[in-house]
Amino acid sequence: MKPASRRRDIWHGAGSESRTRTLLKARDFESRASTNSAIPAKRGIIRSSRFSGKIRPVNLAEFDYDLPPRLIAQHPLPERGGSRLLFLDGRSGETRDANFRDLPDLVRPDDVIVFNDTRVMRARLFGAKESGGKVEVLIERVLNEREALALVSTNHPPRPGTSLLLDGELAVEVIARRDEFFELRFQRNILAALERHGHVPLPPYIERDAACDDESRYQTVYARERGAVAAPTAGLHFDEAMFETLRDKGVELAFLTLHVGAGTFQPVRTDRIEDHRMHAERYCLSESSVAAIGRARQAGGRVIAVGTTSLRALEASVRDGELRAGEGETALFITPGYRFQLVDLLLTNFHLPRSTLLILVSAFGGIENIRRAYRHAIQQGYRFFSYGDAMLIERCPVSNEI
Repeated sequence: MKPASRRRDIWHGAGSESRTRTLLKARDFESRASTNSAIPAKRGIIRSSRFSGKIRPVNLAEFDYDLPPRLIAQHPLPERGGSRLLFLDGRSGETRDANFRDLPDLVRPDDVIVFNDTRVMRARLFGAKESGGKVEVLIERVLNEREALALVSTNHPPRPGTSLLLDGELAVEVIARRDEFFELRFQRNILAALERHGHVPLPPYIERDAACDDESRYQTVYARERGAVAAPTAGLHFDEAMFETLRDKGVELAFLTLHVGAGTFQPVRTDRIEDHRMHAERYCLSESSVAAIGRARQAGGRVIAVGTTSLRALEASVRDGELRAGEGETALFITPGYRFQLVDLLLTNFHLPRSTLLILVSAFGGIENIRRAYRHAIQQGYRFFSYGDAMLIERCPVSNEI
């Protein structure tokens, strides 16, 4: 099966464009792609943030920066652990250049590292409408065995009742439209159909079709629970040898699940970040992981989140000052001024300009600290985005209060 040409509009939404193809015109601060979506809020979804007092207004332009396209990693390195690692001291703002294999030297015995074990589905499908027009489908989330929400890219938006034929044999019906997404009904089990007919949903800033090695490399070695349409990319650097080294040092490893949605690559469209509508994602935190985090806390260890998805799931799981196991959906939008409840360090990749991910890491590490760190990373030729290098950020104790 040879996929059709990759379409950028399915990721960015109508009228938007990638800003990483040329040198980005900005202040200091990855393209207008980001972690947002138009899935309506549901009851029970965690949406509100915990803010520490009054904060000064923050505009989207503060999270922009100039990025030469040559620094956007188009392929993974030959070895997972071969990336560079930039350490940011959140207290002093100082940075230190290292390699990812130096991570064990930057953590301590009794620390706990929390990973997101979601597994990326082959969520991209190509085909045609019954009228013959070409169509591309990107699954956002599986609702049940035969129904899913999806982004659908075609010349004209399909109406309810429209039939699609994907990969020449997979029959799908459009049931309804929900804002930017379409509800689709498959004639057979969706997960089985995606395994047979789907393609790896590489991010829009990777300017190539998915290749054979992306099947494994755009997936963490510990991926278990199918449901994501984008990889928790901070975890792509880990291999079994690194796990063994960390355990030998006395570091505990814990896992949660947050299914990353297609909203990860949707743009922020509001100048005032507080007006932005965050997407919702499903998550699950087990009792065993809560216990592991509790043991680390009691021993004086720190909580290290691998990726922004792990951090959001952990913070969403804190209720009334207590970390609680369970599952649900979170639309938690972490912005400067947020009072972090649990996470002490964040391991993450470099993020797109004007994105909710960059806003999150700026809230965690401090706006000015992150701005200086990104300038340093660009000057030193670090590789950016999903297949790029990593940062280890120590939380900044100073909030964005007035």
